This record gives sequence, structure tokens and C-alpha cells, in this order.
Amino acid sequence: MSALKITQVRSKIGSTQRHRGTLRALGLGRIGSTAVHEDSPSLQGALRKVASLVKVEEVDGGR
Repeated sequence: MSALKITQVRSKIGSTQRHRGTLRALGLGRIGSTAVHEDSPSLQGALRKVASLVKVEEVDGGR
């Protein structure tokens, strides 16, 4: 599977509790923080929830 590099680009201030929890589960907490995860259907659903707050790039390899 491919790996995705997820970077938080917008603040979580003003977002819902659910969005903040999703960011925390992705390993993000502040603007500019980055996490790499293997692509999966559950990850795609989480990214869909917070699409306006993050930038997603495909990278080669895993962690």
C-alpha cells in the first residue's frame, strides 16, 4: 500500500470537538505538524472529515 504524508495547515480553533479528536487521532496538534500513515479506508474517512484543515501528499514507502 502507499503511504500518505498528512500536514495540518489550518488551526483547529473553532472546529468541532469531533474534528479536534480526529486530528489528535491522526497525530496532529499544531499547524505545520506532519504525520505519515499507511493508506486505508478508515484513514480516508478520517481525512474526509478534516479535509479543510489538512494537506495530503502521497509518499513512497512507509514510515
